[in-house]
Amino acid sequence: MLKQKWLLKSSIAFLLLVTPVTLITQKLIASPNNIQTQSVSTSQTPKVGQLEVVSELNITPGNVTASRDGRIFASVHGMRRGSAQLIEIQPGQNNWQPFPNAEWNGKPGSGKNVLNSAHGVAIDSQDRLWVIDHGNWMPNDAKPTRPKLVAFDINTRELVYRYDFPESATGTIMQDLAVDGERGFVYIADCGSNPAIVVVDTNNNTSRRFENHPSLQAENVDAIVEGEKLLFPNSEGKMQPARVPVNPITLSADGETLYFGAMNGETWYSASAKSFREGASDYPSGTLRDRTIGAAIKEVGQKPVSDGVSTDAQGNHFITNLKDNAIDKLSADGKLTRLVQDDRLLWADNVRFGNDSWLYIAVNQLHRNPIFTGKPDAGKPPYYIMRVWTGTQGQPGR
Repeated sequence: MLKQKWLLKSSIAFLLLVTPVTLITQKLIASPNNIQTQSVSTSQTPKVGQLEVVSELNITPGNVTASRDGRIFASVHGMRRGSAQLIEIQPGQNNWQPFPNAEWNGKPGSGKNVLNSAHGVAIDSQDRLWVIDHGNWMPNDAKPTRPKLVAFDINTRELVYRYDFPESATGTIMQDLAVDGERGFVYIADCGSNPAIVVVDTNNNTSRRFENHPSLQAENVDAIVEGEKLLFPNSEGKMQPARVPVNPITLSADGETLYFGAMNGETWYSASAKSFREGASDYPSGTLRDRTIGAAIKEVGQKPVSDGVSTDAQGNHFITNLKDNAIDKLSADGKLTRLVQDDRLLWADNVRFGNDSWLYIAVNQLHRNPIFTGKPDAGKPPYYIMRVWTGTQGQPGR
């Protein structure tokens, strides 16, 4: 009888150990503020704000995006170039491969079909991976190159669209982008010395700039990361507090509203996307239509100093917070709250939704780069692709 009771208790204990409460092997991740559990897989709904490491990288991701079927792609930041410029990432440590092939990931400046400084990436509903290549622009680059916008079919790896910007665009810094694949328009933030929103009409292979508006300019707000002011060399090479203008840019789910703001800024703006689309190929800057666009720009709400934003299907905005190593949420009704804070979020560069409520994050310690400090590079691997559960309906790849 005692033996039967012992066997019963042992069986119950064994069942408790393998019950679906834990389901799959989990890895504990310690951070200075808390200890979190990263699940390789789970059937339970994650908690809002749950943060996981997807991949640890020995190269620096620029921007990340995810497809509807769970594939993950990232650019490699031009400030720390590696052996590739655009990669597809698998979960784990340093598990990546060049995308779409080795030719496109050749030496920057070595040919026409090479990505020189890939940065903004997004995937549309047709499984096209859009990439903005703002050309060679780092101090050690031998020769600046024209920026280009390219799109690859993620299933066939074939180039399906290419737009080479005019020579006049050489030296601009086109970084983040928002893609309306259904209508054939791409909106790009140029955070260079003459900040602008650049609109590419892929139907007619034309582009134009909206510029000279206060909403595009940096505000007089310092970017502080790890307690230090972000610096940037002026025209004389002297380091001064950085003032980065328009950078994060997103679209509403219906493609009718464009959202944007300066990195060094605390204001999030909106504008009619239709006003940018109409006549995008047939009017110069500074005309009545530009003034019409400017007059219709509205303040949506406050935001932190940030490098990336993603907008969900309900009109909520998920914003990287560089100072607090966090992701904040600006709700559709204008309320700013904290989604997650973690000391590993050292310069969350951008955010993109996957095919559910997971928001993917590229983390790259960019503030430790010499161009922002005037000192040797203090960036130290691993760099991360992470994800956080938002509890909202995202727009895959955007």
